Amino acid sequence: MRSYCIRPATPDDLGAARAVMLDTVYRDFGTGYVPHWHADIIDLAGAYLTPARHALLVAVDESDSAGTGKGEGTGTGAGTVVATAALDSRGPAHPPNPRWLVDRYPSGETAQLRRVYVRQDHRRHGLARALVRRLLEFAAADGGYRAVYLHTDPAVAGAEPFWRSLGKAVCDEREEPGGGQGIVHFEIPMT
Repeated sequence: MRSYCIRPATPDDLGAARAVMLDTVYRDFGTGYVPHWHADIIDLAGAYLTPARHALLVAVDESDSAGTGKGEGTGTGAGTVVATAALDSRGPAHPPNPRWLVDRYPSGETAQLRRVYVRQDHRRHGLARALVRRLLEFAAADGGYRAVYLHTDPAVAGAEPFWRSLGKAVCDEREEPGGGQGIVHFEIPMT
């Protein structure tokens, strides 16, 4: 039986969290690392640990006692990082996103969910939903966020139905003239 712990990431977790994220962009997205899109993955501390209004959470498989050491486990020998989720105060950018969307979700007032990734062997255990719930609690406690936003690529298996179960699609670029980037943008209720 697997036992998971969801908690804020520590500096000791960053190598393992980065590995989960990079595995996801290579294996699930098929894009590989693209500096313009994924720079935060390389500087997780600067993107999520240092700024007060940002957060990086990890899910640790505590039943995996083999996950120890630098970059592989939690840094404590207590398990393996198997999922991540982050939040920052940056709204979507224009370009490439539609101008009206950027105006609706301005930086500073918008909590953007990012890097909600679960290793394939640990999916279907409620980890993504639990991570998102904790990030929504963080955003509400901050007091300065008025909306929670994210975008997803509907070509990634399971992503679109998952986000539709939690929030409302505010822009489906596939329905726009020319199809935009093919991305679906969501707003998630904070409470």
